[in-house]
Amino acid sequence: MQSSFSIRAMSISANPPSTSSSLFSLSHLLTKSPQIAPLQVPESPVRDSTTVSILEEGEETKINPQQDDWLPITASRNGNSYYAVFHTLNSGIGFQALLLPFSFTILGWALGTVCLSLMFIWKLYTHWLLIQLHESTSGKRCSRYIQLAKTAFAQMPNLNSIAWISLMGGITAIVYCTMIWIISIDKRGARDVSYDTLKGKSSVGNAFRAINALGLIAFALRGHNVVLEIQGTMPSTEKCPSRIPTWRGVKQAYLLISLCFFPVALAGYWAYGNKISADGGIMNALRKFHGQDTSKAVMGTICMLIIINYLCSFQIYAMPVFDNLESAYTSRKKKPCQWWVRSGLRALFGCLALFIAVAIPFLPSLAGLIGGIALPVSLAYPCFMWNLIEKPQRATVMWYFNWVLGGLGMVVSVLVVAGGIWGIVVNGVDLRFFKPLPILQ
Repeated sequence: MQSSFSIRAMSISANPPSTSSSLFSLSHLLTKSPQIAPLQVPESPVRDSTTVSILEEGEETKINPQQDDWLPITASRNGNSYYAVFHTLNSGIGFQALLLPFSFTILGWALGTVCLSLMFIWKLYTHWLLIQLHESTSGKRCSRYIQLAKTAFAQMPNLNSIAWISLMGGITAIVYCTMIWIISIDKRGARDVSYDTLKGKSSVGNAFRAINALGLIAFALRGHNVVLEIQGTMPSTEKCPSRIPTWRGVKQAYLLISLCFFPVALAGYWAYGNKISADGGIMNALRKFHGQDTSKAVMGTICMLIIINYLCSFQIYAMPVFDNLESAYTSRKKKPCQWWVRSGLRALFGCLALFIAVAIPFLPSLAGLIGGIALPVSLAYPCFMWNLIEKPQRATVMWYFNWVLGGLGMVVSVLVVAGGIWGIVVNGVDLRFFKPLPILQ
């Protein structure tokens, strides 16, 4: 098919009856082909050889059905800004946000607010970088984070159908976050609230505690590993590339995310001070201090919304896993996944996730360590990818800024991991396999 495309394109360019008819013939060929690229031919009166070579180069990567038509992320590309809002909300807000007030018990008012604000802005900037890198100048679309990583570092049913699930997940997250911080303020929090930061006897230990608190913030600022997958569901043309509706949706989503993160962190710390524990965060404090004077219906509603949000978030974070599993199948079998194969793969992964959750219930106590390990995905790698793929002119502000910011992200990641390990060594971990601990005590 590719050879046929090249021969017909060359014959058209070699014997053009007229400029307009040549354009019409080539456009007709591209639009009628069963294996077309997502990018459309520009409506320009003149097309030079450079444009043709770019389209032909992009054709190799975009006509492969194993990467587009057969896999769940890119099987549908009729997404829009609203879907981007839904998916970004669902992937960006989770139960981890309820741990933010606990990080304030270590960092305090000023440092906690500054760290949360800076890391939030940092996260938004790297989110923008990933959106811009989704489509390179050659027209190739990297609709998966792992694809972009391979491109940048030279190493060896679909997402749109669950938009309503992401909408449900985003709404439930906003509602339960709002309910928790409003109730905390309305009930006046705990008695004898103290805002003295939690300190130990050793200055080194205090430094590691502060670094571990940064890990908790990083753990809450999630979602970068599904940015490209969300953008991969968008239609894209040269006049309106997919980054435009995606960035529009992300800005709206981040506005709503900020209205959850900052009130939960600030109001939660104001209400309970250093009485907030790492287990359950503000939710545990709410039940501990106001479980008796808050109606069971309200508390039950909050718990139900958290569970629904968990289930909805699982869908969007599991979709890249399903995509990789089906990609391995289609690469080997050279045909789309049959429905029973797809159902079996998803059931297998769901059972595996359930088994890990039941077998290792103490994972939340490792939140700081996990946040440090995952931090480069959000705050460092996008900066490196931009410089390696877009290749901005050396010694420019953008070039320096991304290298410095990415390097800083790696340094912070190492420090946070060290802080998490230090916390485990000093405080220990209750290794209760197959004995889940209740979040609300």
